[in-house]
Amino acid sequence: MKFSHSLQFNSVPDWSSHYIAYSNLKKLIYTLEKKLHQASAQNLDGESSPLLNGSVDDPDKIFSNALDHELEKICSFYQLKELEIYGDVDRLLRDEESYEEDQEALEAEQSEQPPGTRGSKRPRSSSIFRTIGFRQPRRTSTMSRSYEDEDGDSDDDDDDETSRLRKPKSRDGKKIWDSHTEDDLRASTDFASSRRRTSLAFDDYNDMSFSALYDSGVSLKKRTISLYVSICELRSFIQLNKTGFTKVLKKYDKILDRNLKRAYLEQNVDTAYAFQKSTMDHLSENLSRIETAYSKICTKGDVAEAKRELRLHLREHVVWERNTVWREMIGIERKSQAANMGIRQTMLGQETDPRKLRLQGDEVEADMKEINTPIGRYRCPQWLLSSTFYTLIVIFAIFLLLLFIPSMKKPEQQNCLALVIFVSLLWATEAIPLFVTSLLVPFLAVVLRVVCEDEGPHTRLNSKAAASYVFAAMWTPVIMLLLGGFTIAAALSKYNIAKMMATFVLSKAGTKPRTVLVTSMFVAMFASMWISNVAAPVLCYSIIQPILRNLPSDSAMTKALLLGIALSSNIGGAASPIASPQNLIALQNMSPPLDWGRWFFIALPVCIISILLIWILLLATFKPGRNTTIVPIRPMRDSFSGIQWFISIVTIITIALWCVTHQLEPILGDMGVVAIIPIVLFFGTGILTKEDFNNFLWTIIILAAGGLALGKAVNSSGLLHTIAHTITDKVGGLSLYSVLVVFATLILVVATFISHTVAALIVLPLVQKVGQGMSEPHPNLLVMGSVLMCSAAMGLPTSGFPNMTAIMMEDSQTGQRYLHVKHFITRGVPASIITFFIIITVGYGLMLVVGL
Repeated sequence: MKFSHSLQFNSVPDWSSHYIAYSNLKKLIYTLEKKLHQASAQNLDGESSPLLNGSVDDPDKIFSNALDHELEKICSFYQLKELEIYGDVDRLLRDEESYEEDQEALEAEQSEQPPGTRGSKRPRSSSIFRTIGFRQPRRTSTMSRSYEDEDGDSDDDDDDETSRLRKPKSRDGKKIWDSHTEDDLRASTDFASSRRRTSLAFDDYNDMSFSALYDSGVSLKKRTISLYVSICELRSFIQLNKTGFTKVLKKYDKILDRNLKRAYLEQNVDTAYAFQKSTMDHLSENLSRIETAYSKICTKGDVAEAKRELRLHLREHVVWERNTVWREMIGIERKSQAANMGIRQTMLGQETDPRKLRLQGDEVEADMKEINTPIGRYRCPQWLLSSTFYTLIVIFAIFLLLLFIPSMKKPEQQNCLALVIFVSLLWATEAIPLFVTSLLVPFLAVVLRVVCEDEGPHTRLNSKAAASYVFAAMWTPVIMLLLGGFTIAAALSKYNIAKMMATFVLSKAGTKPRTVLVTSMFVAMFASMWISNVAAPVLCYSIIQPILRNLPSDSAMTKALLLGIALSSNIGGAASPIASPQNLIALQNMSPPLDWGRWFFIALPVCIISILLIWILLLATFKPGRNTTIVPIRPMRDSFSGIQWFISIVTIITIALWCVTHQLEPILGDMGVVAIIPIVLFFGTGILTKEDFNNFLWTIIILAAGGLALGKAVNSSGLLHTIAHTITDKVGGLSLYSVLVVFATLILVVATFISHTVAALIVLPLVQKVGQGMSEPHPNLLVMGSVLMCSAAMGLPTSGFPNMTAIMMEDSQTGQRYLHVKHFITRGVPASIITFFIIITVGYGLMLVVGL
């Protein structure tokens, strides 16, 4: 989580203006960076290019002045707040001593009661709250119990007010009670009265004394809790601001390549009153005094129990005060980091287009809409009038027609055809989320009875046997391989290994635009191989932020850089089996599956040549070198830790085993078994936690599992064999190369308009079956060529996650997007065609060399 968000989550709302202005200091850093860059680019001297309040050559002085201002603000507020809180602590401790004295006095009075009254009351030998603190039952008068109930249900202000009303008021040093109490006191002196009347008088007097003491205890307890919370907030104030100074100085040194952090912290921050060790010791001392006072009031002197109760009260205070904002902001943070699987708005779902999201202050749109008809005006839910709803109606109508209009000889094949078209249309239109459609596959496969026996007469399985068959198809070694890839990606990303490597490579690129562009493209490709082509562009865009900040928003270099990273990330999705889900689907449709070594031998040359040609295309169309000066990327200064070395070694060993799985098949069996190694080592050692596991892209896993189940169902029903036989007859006169070109063209068109993974789920099983039915069977070659083409379909902003990420990039100063749809059509479509020709030429030759 970013520190700016952490500061918002953890700061005391009432003190928000007194914390370090972290965001403003970051803006100042970027301003200084831009001024320095412009000055160095134009070769201006210090006098002719003023920089805010100082010279270009002395940004340290400017930034130190800004930090000094923040430091003075923080220390001034802290000293005032400390004086106020510590004064309250002293007053509380004095009142606590008085409370103890009042307890002793009351106990002494009770011990001197007349013989007839002592039996009606139990001896109060211990504090009321010492008993309450341990939840033991109390025997008190009716009045006492009623006061206790009222206090338990009222808020702080009511308690204080009613407590003052119940306490005996003092005038000229004499206690004045209400008229009823005075009558009882006068009556208690009439020894001629009955013993009952005397007993009642003493009872009422004791009840009033006890009630006054009880109210004092309630007030003391609440004041103690309040002061404990205040001191903890004061301690958090120091810690957050100290972290803020450390973070912002680290960012300043990194972005401007300076060494101000250590000197400023030692000379200014550490010596300031608020951040001195003695100040924190004084805070801890006062916390101990509060805990001891609370233990005397509520927990029979048990300080450990007092600490536990006070921490519970602190937690309740934080949750109550910040619960809504905290949860909403964390939700926003998580949504911003999540990949959006859908393109369209679902029927009853929320708007997914960020330009149409409801913002604060906007009117709430009504869920109902009024329509005019020839027979009157009617109100109906809005979703009934949405295009998504009509799309669903059309898809269901097609599904029912295919079910009941005879088109195949066997009923199971006809039902399976209806199932395939129904699911494919839902995937293509995304009328409902993709993973939800995948969950429909096992349900419909069982209900429609499309599953048949693999051997024998191929009769239809009953529902129970079909359910076991379909669910077994949803969990295969491919899913384990996908989980292993997610685990490696999470570890490389969480511990900044991928960022450190990428930053190191980009720092060697220099400042020539064409060199920076091609280096960034290859870094994006390499990152896509290991942390998926979903996360790779996000990582690369964060690394090149210094370059983007110092270029005009309409710069050709900016557009070339963003588009180059997106296109390279798409192509990098084919570079390794775990780079994207479609590759794992391809492995599932290969027999035997291709090992990693041969995959690299085919995919890497295709990817490298394609990226080089796309780089030339971007240079020719954007001409990014014109009047462009690049700010060099600086490598991260952090050295590799032991955990980072451990992650790197485990990752390298796992990849090496994946590469030689075919040779080790008698021992390891499958690549899915190897994938268990990083899962066990990273999660078992605590490097990754269950939260990391929960944050895996489970929607993609469910999507892949549903696709595998669909492929099994189509194959089991015999439909795939029938369609493949028909297509084989049509292409019977074509050569293997011609068939590859036909399928590569088909999948290029399909994958441009729908998800790459969905295209692979629909087409690859068919490609594999056609390859098996040819006179010269080469199913693995056709599957490999087709899956490479899946990743190369990148002609539209919606053609893959990297394109979606790129078109959402905005200039932080103007809020305008860097790229538009026309940039993808004019560069993405030619890039797809270039990669298509590389696959059917270089890729085809390499596939023949490895024996596919």
